Amino acid sequence: MNHFNLFELPEVLNRALQNMQFSKPTPIQAQTIPHALKGRDILGSAQTGTGKTAAFGIPLVARLLSNQHGSALVMTPTRELAAQVMTQLQAMLGKQGPIKTALLIGGEPMPKQLKQLRSRPRLLVGTPGRINDHLQQGNLILHDTDVLVLDETDRMLDMGFTSQIEKILKFMPNTRQTMLFSATLPNNIIKIAENYLNNPVRVAVDKTISPVKKIRHDVLRVSEEEKYRKLLSELDARTGSVIVFVKTKYGTEKMAKQLSKAGHNANAIHGDLRQNKRDRVIANFRSQKYRILVATDVAARGLDIPHIEHVINYDLPHCAEDYIHRIGRTARAGADGSAICLVTPANARKWNAINRLMNPGAADKKPSEQRYKKRSGKPSDFKNNGKKFNRCINRKAA
Repeated sequence: MNHFNLFELPEVLNRALQNMQFSKPTPIQAQTIPHALKGRDILGSAQTGTGKTAAFGIPLVARLLSNQHGSALVMTPTRELAAQVMTQLQAMLGKQGPIKTALLIGGEPMPKQLKQLRSRPRLLVGTPGRINDHLQQGNLILHDTDVLVLDETDRMLDMGFTSQIEKILKFMPNTRQTMLFSATLPNNIIKIAENYLNNPVRVAVDKTISPVKKIRHDVLRVSEEEKYRKLLSELDARTGSVIVFVKTKYGTEKMAKQLSKAGHNANAIHGDLRQNKRDRVIANFRSQKYRILVATDVAARGLDIPHIEHVINYDLPHCAEDYIHRIGRTARAGADGSAICLVTPANARKWNAINRLMNPGAADKKPSEQRYKKRSGKPSDFKNNGKKFNRCINRKAA
């Protein structure tokens, strides 16, 4: 299908999509929307930036607009992603639409959310922790919620939300439409799908995970002592906005201060920031007041800032799949971008796992090795010994 009007959507939604300049469905949308409009459960795998919010959002909004009863719940791993999803769904509903909404996320005042819940919203978007808070306090009833969306489910499980999600599902009717989306489909995701989805339609953009084609990948092998100097060199050599990934909350603050002392406009974002501070940091980066954002994986999840030109992996991610999420911050909306990895001998195993994930069947090939040799003049001695890093490990949200 080449045009959204072929989906026979409500006129209000068609107009909203035109105003949002949606003209041709992306592959994940073309695969998902026809089945979802028929009420089928969906098990979808798609990378960030592929248009999956609209893939589940369009049929969800169409259902709400076409029926006077029923409601929908969308769960996301982070506050920022929940807010972005809500913004897009509200745009689809129309500015003066009759359907009330509620955004249920941590870091926001409970009274504000209670006011939204008292208006009997039919569209709920939130994070598992805050949704559970409202359920346990009796503020939220889900007995008529007949559409459930689990967005970025792999990330939610990585952040330890499995039990929270299961508790929420106990409050929901067994007869419902469930749409589960995930960048990857490891065994724990498949298990959830088997337990909670009813004969789902499987949709996928690609059979294997691959990085966005317009991203240039540079892998730089450095010693631990050279690492920070190489970072400064890369920042000096590049123009445009940059996200620098580090592994800890403390590391973001430390790195941002170091870069500021070195003459760079840098700020930090991590999970311990209060919501108003997080919003301010993101707004300043979006407006390009700061050129560099130092972030942890979880804190940067869901950020959609089109002008990010470079992603620098100062610390490699805890698991190979996180690399795909990281580099998805750049090359948005068809733009070009670059991803740089600083690989020390100590984390060579992690890089091998990332390489295998991006290049299935070519585990022993190092795509940037020649480029690295030209930069350093040293041969690579990476060993293919990163099997333990193929799957995400459980860890605290950063």
